[in-house]
Amino acid sequence: MSKIKVLINGACGKMGRGISAGIMAAVDMEIVAAVDVEDIGRDLGLLAGGEPNGLLVTADLPAAIRNSKPDVLVDFTGPNAVLNNLRVALPFSLPCVVGTTGLKEQDLAEAEALAVKHGTAVFFAPNFALGAVLMMRFAKDAARYFPNVEVIERHHDQKLDAPSGTALATLELISSERRQFTQGAAGEAESIAGARGGDFKGARVHSVRLPGYVATQEVVFGGDGQLLTIRHDAMSRDCFLPGVLLAIRKINSLKGLVVGLENLL
Repeated sequence: MSKIKVLINGACGKMGRGISAGIMAAVDMEIVAAVDVEDIGRDLGLLAGGEPNGLLVTADLPAAIRNSKPDVLVDFTGPNAVLNNLRVALPFSLPCVVGTTGLKEQDLAEAEALAVKHGTAVFFAPNFALGAVLMMRFAKDAARYFPNVEVIERHHDQKLDAPSGTALATLELISSERRQFTQGAAGEAESIAGARGGDFKGARVHSVRLPGYVATQEVVFGGDGQLLTIRHDAMSRDCFLPGVLLAIRKINSLKGLVVGLENLL
């Protein structure tokens, strides 16, 4: 059986290195190109914590696609780069698995239009951890009965977008079950701007950025005489790998834009 040929874009970041190591260990896939704007010319095997494999990092995405002829592109770059990367990759009819968060609705709409135009697929997941997907599903269910809710998400201090993509996806799911109203006292006032967090259709979201975290999210529901907390902790980036591998294996069965790991389970 031929292996799935993967191009890793953002190969030298923390997620890129971890995902690269996982793909190298998978028996049914191989990395044929590694692209990043940093560590150009370095060996990906070494960057991923293993033995040198002769696959050198390049910064030229179009050339990498043409030369390596991958079956799928995996993007873990940054919110300011990912849409341009899709504009490059999709005209090659190259399906894309995107783990980069920070995409806006108009970005996703453009990605979908490009995927449809070129007869391929874009799979986007705000979170590739199965536990996080379940946390979001449980939060949606709880919102039917506990409309007072606040989301507290905690990430490492190098994360660029806030709130996280997972928090936004969670709030969207909650809002589909929760009537829209503003929480808290009618006359509440912030002595420090932003102390009550961001407002999403009346619910509140708080973003913590500190060294030491990978990714943690709590969804706290309040009711008369009780609290319900649904929490997911990513202790290491290893928890994201099974979801990424699943998306790589299934991307060629998809068309257009597909959002959320739950759609592959």
